[in-house]
Amino acid sequence: ETGSEDIDILPNGLAFISSGLKYPGIKTRAPDKPGEILLMDLNEDNPRAKELRISRGFDLASFNPHGISTYID
Repeated sequence: ETGSEDIDILPNGLAFISSGLKYPGIKTRAPDKPGEILLMDLNEDNPRAKELRISRGFDLASFNPHGISTYID
């Protein structure tokens, strides 16, 4: 509903997608929906984005993701 903002694809084919960016003063289809991080396995025959659960204690109501990057250790 709010569209994706950015994507980072790992060498193993996992894609992390940030979604739900809201800009002040700009109308959105889902103004009360918090941002989210989605995961998609591009190795699957029919890949589908799945919402990742965010840990308790995180202020999800104000989560407004802008961009995404990953670090591989």
